[in-house]
Amino acid sequence: MYLLGFDIGSSSVKASLINGQSGECKASAFYPKQEMKISAIQAGWAEQEPEQWWKNLKLALADVLAQSKVDPKTIDSIGISYQMHGLVVVDKNQNVLRPSIIWCDSRAAEFGNKAFAEMGEENCLANLLNSPGNFTASKLKWVKDNEPELYAKIDKIMLPGDYIAMKLSGEIKTTASGLSEGILWNFKENAVADMLLDYYGFEKSFIPEIVPTFSVQGVVNAKSAAELGLAEGTKISYRAGDQPNNALSLNVLNPGEIATTAGTSEANRLGVLLCINGTGILNSWLNKNVGNKAFSYEEMNHKAAEVAIGSDGVSILPFGNGAERVLRNKNIGAQISGLGFNTHTEAHLFRAAQEGIVFSFKYGMEIMEEIGIKAQVIRAGKANMFLSPIFRETLAGISGATIELYNTDGSVGAARGAGIGSGYYASAKEAFASLKKLDTISPDLSKKAEYEEAYQNWKQQLERAL
Repeated sequence: MYLLGFDIGSSSVKASLINGQSGECKASAFYPKQEMKISAIQAGWAEQEPEQWWKNLKLALADVLAQSKVDPKTIDSIGISYQMHGLVVVDKNQNVLRPSIIWCDSRAAEFGNKAFAEMGEENCLANLLNSPGNFTASKLKWVKDNEPELYAKIDKIMLPGDYIAMKLSGEIKTTASGLSEGILWNFKENAVADMLLDYYGFEKSFIPEIVPTFSVQGVVNAKSAAELGLAEGTKISYRAGDQPNNALSLNVLNPGEIATTAGTSEANRLGVLLCINGTGILNSWLNKNVGNKAFSYEEMNHKAAEVAIGSDGVSILPFGNGAERVLRNKNIGAQISGLGFNTHTEAHLFRAAQEGIVFSFKYGMEIMEEIGIKAQVIRAGKANMFLSPIFRETLAGISGATIELYNTDGSVGAARGAGIGSGYYASAKEAFASLKKLDTISPDLSKKAEYEEAYQNWKQQLERAL
């Protein structure tokens, strides 16, 4: 039997089909080949049409089915990973009422900050484990205040993964994990956060039926089966935000382990999410606007390696993709400092970008250390920024943690999650038996002082910006 996983990102949608018994990835594909459009009507806004995700899911799945040539009836179940914190609103006929306000949209930050102050910081942290911040509930408050006629038509609110499950099954459901992304879950009461619904004046009927993260949450209906080429009745048995799914994908379930990207049925863990919005998009921006698309990412990595640690004084703050939670919901923009027109080249910018991304994670790790979380092992899929030796070595060097790279990604992890949720696998241990470590990067202690000096220079720039 086979297991199918979807990863609904803001750049692309990826599908992977794995052999349930061997764990081997039979086929994978992503669409579009260029990044999906993000609409920014105003500064700090970021929206996408949910139908765009569905369209690219169909293309990716068609590619996977063509590559694998498997009989759709042999696909046991489907798992869904998705971009977190987005808001999708539909009417009673399941029609999408407006573009999704996605994770990196900053418009609602002030609503969340006001709620945090007026509801009480201790009260929020004790029950919600976070500030309402710029998360999904605050995005809905923006809609309520700014689009009242549209708000009046809302029947249900969803996260991007809930929308995909709705398209597959025709049913609207969500999870406690998903609601927690929107700061809509009360951990102390283990229930929907009525305190926040009441504060913002939301109807409780907006919240869909809640199902366990690992469970048969629905099945592919006849309409979607015909549209996608799947078998009617295929189980939908797992959904999670991309970063919790990333932790699952890497089998990171224990204290002291950190799963990273450049985010079980047997272990009830609450994870702390450290997110920097402008990581991969910074590298992409440099490729388009500095490299003029003349360099591949591999060539950019080679050029970055020609420059010494610290990028000869060039520092980049990678905060150009909306309000950052690690900066208390401030939106300071990306910034470059120390640039000399007679001494620096694109290679310095390529290295400074990678160092800036790593240093922002280090900055976040210092905050985590203040609450008792110390990174000992960092696990990641061998992909994206982790294909760069500069990135890997800098992260190991400044964090002091050992980095382990594995043969997995979000869509493969979602497929394994589906196998756990459907009962195909008897345990998480069985599901991850085929997970293979591809590489280990240990901190280079001989360069510790150089990394630390570069980080302190970067941190001084950040403190000036703040």
